[in-house]
Amino acid sequence: MKTAFIYSDAYMDYDYGPTHPLKVVRLKLTYELIKAYGLLSLPSVQFIPTRKANEEDVALFHSRDYLAALRQASEGISQSGLIPYGLGPGDNPIFKGVYDWSLWVTGATLQAGECVANGEKQTAFNIAGGLHHAQRSRASGFCYINDVVVGISKLIEQGKRVVYIDIDAHHGDGVQDAFYTTDKVLTISLHESGYTLFPGTGHEDEIGEGEGVGYSVNVPFPPMTDDESYLWAFEEIVPPLVRGFGPDVVVTQLGVDTFYDDPLANLHLSIYGFEKVVRRIKDLAPRWVALGGGGYEISNVARAWTLAWAVMNEVGLAESLPESYQEKAARLGIREKNLRGDPPPSSHGLEDSFRKEIERVVEYHRKNVFPRIIH
Repeated sequence: MKTAFIYSDAYMDYDYGPTHPLKVVRLKLTYELIKAYGLLSLPSVQFIPTRKANEEDVALFHSRDYLAALRQASEGISQSGLIPYGLGPGDNPIFKGVYDWSLWVTGATLQAGECVANGEKQTAFNIAGGLHHAQRSRASGFCYINDVVVGISKLIEQGKRVVYIDIDAHHGDGVQDAFYTTDKVLTISLHESGYTLFPGTGHEDEIGEGEGVGYSVNVPFPPMTDDESYLWAFEEIVPPLVRGFGPDVVVTQLGVDTFYDDPLANLHLSIYGFEKVVRRIKDLAPRWVALGGGGYEISNVARAWTLAWAVMNEVGLAESLPESYQEKAARLGIREKNLRGDPPPSSHGLEDSFRKEIERVVEYHRKNVFPRIIH
């Protein structure tokens, strides 16, 4: 067995609330589509039930006072003392079990890392993971515990060299901040510009400090960036840096809020472009810990991550979605019948203007980052 899929229906015990854009049901929907395609019964696949992380695990990154506040929030009662920790109405609501939810997500990421670090698996996928905004002592951007940082920290403890590639529409700020002064992790985030999207960071000149100079790489894209321009920048930046750094493990955050119809971001990618990026990552990664991430049009999430799992297992899929899945999706108001669907609509002739900006960013990295990583 060369791949591991880590999942639990226990995720469905938690809910950010009826008006919150992050719908936990997207994880169940993804699992159901993967299962409907027969992708969990392949001889190369091991299904691993998620186990919760413990406080010692999450304290690899988070402060004890913040973890105490998060345990308090887990009672589901709002209190003024929680506000300084980013907990309260808005992005990071207080709900019953929020601490346990975070431990489930982080536990799955740690399991994925274990599978890959010990050589047992080539690839492990935790669709619940990738909560990349959480800071050491503060919740941020729907993220309470930064499972990415905890997972990478554990890999570093084991002496692994790690490249982190983040393709979410939002900058992976929490992960960048955690490793900003070290050369043990190369973080690469490709995202919509912070000038137009939360969290307002991830500009190309954020390249690290001290020993970490050159080991934080950001590729901010203008709104409406399409597949062609995104893929060009990915190809120019990511493969040479990954090869230059020489990782033992590649950790990825595979957010799909980059899609043209996602309600929370402004990029113009499609599932076709996403699939090509995932295939390139597979080519580059000696070992691969794959995590989920953003994605707020839940049909996109299920179809894209199912396609990613098929790529990880080198399996082709029928374009017509399995009828058993279509029936379950219809109960959520989802009427999609095809895996990839139609290509995105035209990006309205903006290619030239945003291509020049992307070329400028790529040139910046060729000049300021490449000499430090590529020898």
